[in-house]
Amino acid sequence: MVDGLKDMIISGGENVYSVEIENALAQHPSVLQCAVIGIPSEQWGEQVHAVVVKRSGVDVSAGELIEFTRTLIAGYKCPRSIEITEAPLPLSGAGKVLKRELRKPFLENRERRVN
Repeated sequence: MVDGLKDMIISGGENVYSVEIENALAQHPSVLQCAVIGIPSEQWGEQVHAVVVKRSGVDVSAGELIEFTRTLIAGYKCPRSIEITEAPLPLSGAGKVLKRELRKPFLENRERRVN
């Protein structure tokens, strides 16, 4: 249940739903797979961060993807940072993305954790 609750990111007092951002990113032709998580931010409490698996043989930048999402969703919902990889996202036995695994590197050595 914790992963389901974290599909909502509270950034600067605004509720941002990761599925909306994932749907926008997935429309880009270079994106094979993506997941959106909230990561700790001193300024906003949480900030929107995306992990994108790009299609092989294509080049795409984080800036290009952020600008692409701006054409589809409100600016405050757009990712503040994007990690682009070719490695597949970690999946559960049921085929769901394990967002807690994606959050781990951002939460290590932090006193306050984003649940």
